[in-house]
Amino acid sequence: MQKTKKSIAKRFKITGTGKLMRRTPGHRHLLRNKSVKQRRRAGNDKLVTPGRAADLKRGLPFA
Repeated sequence: MQKTKKSIAKRFKITGTGKLMRRTPGHRHLLRNKSVKQRRRAGNDKLVTPGRAADLKRGLPFA
């Protein structure tokens, strides 16, 4: 029986076209020290690179 890897399911979302999205790190605390550019870019989600995405998708069989 295939099971969904919950640690992957909580951290990544699959787009409508099948790509994986991830949150940008460094956007929770100590924001005062970061530049406005860093803070602005950290607010947006990023794509997972295709090489890593293949491994992660194996943990999400029903997505």
